[in-house]
Amino acid sequence: MDFEPLGLAADLVILTVRDGRLQVLLIRRGIAPYQGRWALPGGFVRPDEDLETTARRELAEETGLSSERIHLEQVATYGAPDRDPRGRVVSVAYLALVPDLPAPVAGSDAASAHWVEVAEVDAGRLAFDHHRILADGVERARAKLEYSPLATAFCPPEFTISELRGVYEAVWGTPLDPRNFHRKVTKTADFVVPAGGTTTRDGGRPAQLFHRGTATTLHPPMTRA
Repeated sequence: MDFEPLGLAADLVILTVRDGRLQVLLIRRGIAPYQGRWALPGGFVRPDEDLETTARRELAEETGLSSERIHLEQVATYGAPDRDPRGRVVSVAYLALVPDLPAPVAGSDAASAHWVEVAEVDAGRLAFDHHRILADGVERARAKLEYSPLATAFCPPEFTISELRGVYEAVWGTPLDPRNFHRKVTKTADFVVPAGGTTTRDGGRPAQLFHRGTATTLHPPMTRA
């Protein structure tokens, strides 16, 4: 039995919190198919690469962003027969969470690259099936903030509780009571650890700085209410 050639690709949902808003990195495609349309960064796996190597290479090639400080995890696999007009292509999607970074620089097959607020993305204008991949990636991030310290991946190495709360509010899209949030975070074992300093970058009085603790699971979990 003859089989149709199969392409293997990696696509990235790269999220950050900028100006208090959850944003995703999108590229405007510079080549066909979907030339001129917005898409998630990504590309084909080379014969000598594993999937994560491809994801990190494409991140650098198409955006100019280094992957050294980026949390990267696999989300799902997408293999609908008609998802790519060039032929049968299976894509493995990755979720990347980054602190606030400078504007990306497009390269390779990307005409431009921009941070776009997730709430303002026109899903119907995204290339391929990237609307579904984006939705799955955002929901993964929202869910994991409840039971893991993943929110710290959006923060600088040292951060305030107020800055951490801003991440939760941006990703969940809901305001949180400052006092209750501070109590929950500081009473959750090994979630955050005092860094031994203070900062005034939040405005007002000096605020205590923290860094990520050793916990991998939060007990009790954080809640969106």
